[in-house]
This record gives sequence, structure tokens and C-alpha cells, in this order.
Amino acid sequence: MIQVGVVGASGYSGLELLKLLLSHPKVQVRKLFGNSSNGKMIEDVHPSLRRVFSKEIEEFSGSSLKNVDVLFLALPSGQAMSIVPEALAAGCKVIDLGGDFRLSDSSIYQKYYGHEHTAASFLTKAVYGLSEWNCEAIKNAQLVANPGCYPTSVHLALIPLLKASVLDSSPIGITSYSGTSGAGKSLTEKMMFTEVNESVRAYKVGSHQHTPEIRQYLETFGGADASFTFVPHLLPVTRGIYTTIHAVVKRGIGEAEIGRAFEASYAASPFVRVVAPAIPEMKDVLHTNFCDIGFVLDGEKLVILSTIDNLGKGAAGQAVQNMNLMFGLPQTEGLLPCYKKN
Repeated sequence: MIQVGVVGASGYSGLELLKLLLSHPKVQVRKLFGNSSNGKMIEDVHPSLRRVFSKEIEEFSGSSLKNVDVLFLALPSGQAMSIVPEALAAGCKVIDLGGDFRLSDSSIYQKYYGHEHTAASFLTKAVYGLSEWNCEAIKNAQLVANPGCYPTSVHLALIPLLKASVLDSSPIGITSYSGTSGAGKSLTEKMMFTEVNESVRAYKVGSHQHTPEIRQYLETFGGADASFTFVPHLLPVTRGIYTTIHAVVKRGIGEAEIGRAFEASYAASPFVRVVAPAIPEMKDVLHTNFCDIGFVLDGEKLVILSTIDNLGKGAAGQAVQNMNLMFGLPQTEGLLPCYKKN
């Protein structure tokens, strides 16, 4: 059995992660760590776990990791960087669901996340956990930086087309919509029900912290320095992400070439479903680790549509998928059976 520890189990992603780990046939949840929830029982923090799982949340320390094989960090940005060095020194593999180790340049991190990176020497040790595109590196990784939710929806939709060189050099327009759970549990006026309900709001236009992550890995895996705009929006729903991408294809490119690019990339990928000519719907991926992708070509104008669950494929689901790769298990282990019950 894989012995697992979770830091930040009291948040939305932490709860989703716990539910997946508790249903995983090869996993035992050995340790839970927290700050504000330190000393509480997990079932008191998450009443949905009553009579399902009971464990006290401890204050994190490296000495508590003696029998932990892999440590998941489900923390806000800036908090994982103080834990990763100690966890790696204790011999744990680490999967960070936050943004602290996704970017290769600490100065760009500071610009977009708003604070200094205090563990910059570990950035070169981190492996980006985009399971479909970095599988071999993830298998041998000690530290995996789980991708952000918005970037996952963008990368899975765009990388195959950049790699196949079917898009021209025109700027790409990316518009994404997210449920409110993506903002975490922090209490702010803008996240109150009365502020969010019956409305749609763009936010962090031109400054969202996922922008450099999108750029870095479109180039890394797509082989192209794509010009794009990224505008995120908040939806009055709890979970889910829907991304619409506008691009222009090269002259002579048709639906067949686009379809072949996706088929070549994802024929063996269990969690990517290319549903074209159907239009994907967010409700079909909620509570799953799937990404559904569709596209519509009108002359040379291409619209790509991508949808995921921000707490599933955009966070906890992909983290478990990465853990499976790190421990030599099938990518679907502990994931597909769980979703078939929902």
C-alpha cells in the first residue's frame, strides 16, 4: 500500500483529494496536516466524511513523515515552498497542487503571485504534472507540480494543434469560465453568494497568475511560442471550467487534419475525450477526471472548446493520476471506479 500524507486537507481540493484517496485500492491515508484546522478531527471539518473516515489533523513537521511515501500539498500559493525542502529531505515524493513550483523563473513567479520564492533552487527539480504530455518524466519524479485548472483546460486543447503545426501565427484568444470553488475557502465580499449569483464577471484580466504557466508549457510541449490573450471569468456555479479558444488555421487545413492531430495525441489517453462534432458540456465532466474537447471550423477560423472539473482534472483527480504514474500504477487506478458510482 502507498502511504499518503495530505497537507491542507480542510480545503475544497483537499476534500476532493481525500475522497479519491479513500476509494483508491492501493492507498492508505496515514497523515493529515493543517494550520488553522490543527488539532481538529477531519470529520468535524468535513461532515461529509462522518462514518467514512476519522483522523486528527496534525501540525506539519518533517519528523512526522517517517512512514509516508508521498505527500500531497493542497495549499494556497506561497505555503508549499516552506514544506517541500523538508519533505524531500525526509525521503517523500511530493505532489504540489498549488502554484509554487510550476514556473521555471522565480522572478516571473514573484511578478504574478505577488511574493518572493524562498525555495527557488527547487524549481529545476520540479516536474510539471500534465499527465498526458509529461508521462515519462512524472514516472521518475520526486517533486511534481500539479498544473493549474485553467492551464489544464487550455493545454490539453491547444498543444496537439501547435505540435501538428496546423495553426497560423495569428494571436489566439482564450476565454475561460470557472466555478467559485476555484477561489478556495477564503471569505471575501466578491465571493459572497449575493455578489456571484445571477452574474458573470471577468477578473484579473491581463494579470492572472496562470498566464505565464499557460505560456511556458504551450512552448514546452507544443513547440511554439504562441501569442495569446487569456481572460478568466467567474460563473455562479460551484465547480467546473469551460474554455473557448479562438484561433486561425493555416491555409488548406481542414477538419480531417485537426481531428488527426487530436487522435495522434490522445488515442491512448484514458481521460481525454474528443467529442467533436458534438459541443462539450461542463455537466458531463463534473466529479470526474475527464477533459472533453470539441471544435468547430468555419473556413480558416477555428473554435476549440474544452471543459474539465476544476476540482477533478484541474486539481485532485490529476494529482492522483500523477501519483499513479509515480508508483507504476495504471493512470486510471482509483479514478474510473469512483466516478462510475456517481
